[in-house]
Amino acid sequence: MNFTVVPLSIDWREKGAVSPVREGACEIVDRNSSGNPGCDVGSTHEAFESIKQHGLTTEANYHSGGNGTCNAKIEDESVTKITGYENVLANSEQALMMEVANQPVAVTVDASGSDFQYYSSGVFTGKCGTSLDHGVTVVGYGNVSDNGLKYWLMVD
Repeated sequence: MNFTVVPLSIDWREKGAVSPVREGACEIVDRNSSGNPGCDVGSTHEAFESIKQHGLTTEANYHSGGNGTCNAKIEDESVTKITGYENVLANSEQALMMEVANQPVAVTVDASGSDFQYYSSGVFTGKCGTSLDHGVTVVGYGNVSDNGLKYWLMVD
């Protein structure tokens, strides 16, 4: 479904399209990064390529016994796959909004600044950098009703 006119706001959490927020879970675990069959964090592109080839399993299947080790046979227990993915036009708020109107979107942000690292709630109004180093998912957007400030909803 592609919208010519996007809705004024959307929140994919309300539609059950994303899992609950979990502290410290920033990216999909990339089982093929640098030939490592374990729990390496990789780039978003590498993760999507792996999901296309092998599928994606549940979080519980990635970890065995809660001791921080990974199950290297996760492709045997795939619960879903993707057929493809696209890159959103860089530096285009409208292009991102059009994509988020259709589904949650993986993005990379600069999380190195102290404003971002100590953010706890509400609309983030701190300084943003350009050294992209942290994967998040944009799950919505809208306007804050009291002052009309635009916002993106992101989960870590």
